[in-house]
Amino acid sequence: MKLPHRRQFLHLAAGAAALPVLPRIAGAQAYPSRPVRIIVGSPPGGAPDILARVLGRWFSERFGQPFIVENMPGANNTIGTEAVVRASPDGYTLLLVDSSATINATLYEKLAYNFIRDIAPVASVVRISYLMQVHPSFPATTVPEFIAYAKANSGKITMASPGTGTGPHVVGELFKMMAGVDLVHVPYRGTPAVISALLGAQVHVYFGTGSGSIGDIKAGRLRALAVGTAMRWEGLPDIPTIGDSVPGYEASALVGVGVPKNTPSEIINKLNHELNTILTEPKSKTLLAEVGASVLTGSPVDFGKLIAAETEKWAKVIKFAGIKPE
Repeated sequence: MKLPHRRQFLHLAAGAAALPVLPRIAGAQAYPSRPVRIIVGSPPGGAPDILARVLGRWFSERFGQPFIVENMPGANNTIGTEAVVRASPDGYTLLLVDSSATINATLYEKLAYNFIRDIAPVASVVRISYLMQVHPSFPATTVPEFIAYAKANSGKITMASPGTGTGPHVVGELFKMMAGVDLVHVPYRGTPAVISALLGAQVHVYFGTGSGSIGDIKAGRLRALAVGTAMRWEGLPDIPTIGDSVPGYEASALVGVGVPKNTPSEIINKLNHELNTILTEPKSKTLLAEVGASVLTGSPVDFGKLIAAETEKWAKVIKFAGIKPE
């Protein structure tokens, strides 16, 4: 999945893997005294992976130790999460947390872990806006027009996603629930396949982030009807929010950092402080804004509350829509 300005992201992240591996020195007081892993539960090249590499580069510069991204894709990010749950709680294994964690808690009846219990929150990083996207040939240019058309053609409008239970899927189901429309879910294998189908007018609507489609939107090959965040996105300042037409609607992709439970609070607080410091720098805000990401700073407790609230929110949607994992 290609991101706008991906080359700039990769330039920032490139130095992390090249840093030297230093001798292992135990003890939380000198943390970190050796390389740190950042586990990402999705494949290389996607938005979570690229954000993790940016964070790894920034952490490496702040701490003087390599923060190395390790991808463990599979089962909607549960494989990577389980690996972190089972890791030593010493601060040397971090988890790149995204919205899948708040969805999986309800989507899967049986998991080998309880995310809220087994992963300690470190810090939130960003929210990334979802975009309600259609092909330019679709006979609606606003959300109210889309709703009216969908109601007049109930059960005939298709809604794409990169897979059952993914963020774009549940975000679309939230829209269905709140707008009172009947859209037919069509799952694809990954975001590139969705964008290809949307560009070919093979599906009608997609509730995805702009990471794979912003270039097509700006070029007029796709049309963004609205953004999912409560506020407009500066990357597309003329596009209204879905909440303007569907009061109370808000949907964004959450990204943050977690560690295994029982990780010393001194390490968690140190990581939190450094990350918040990084995120308040103007260059960080500017870079993240380019991909529709809004900086989201706060304490570990703040991030924990946010995870709990998002888990409760998506649980209602998953149960209402009767979503089951494939």
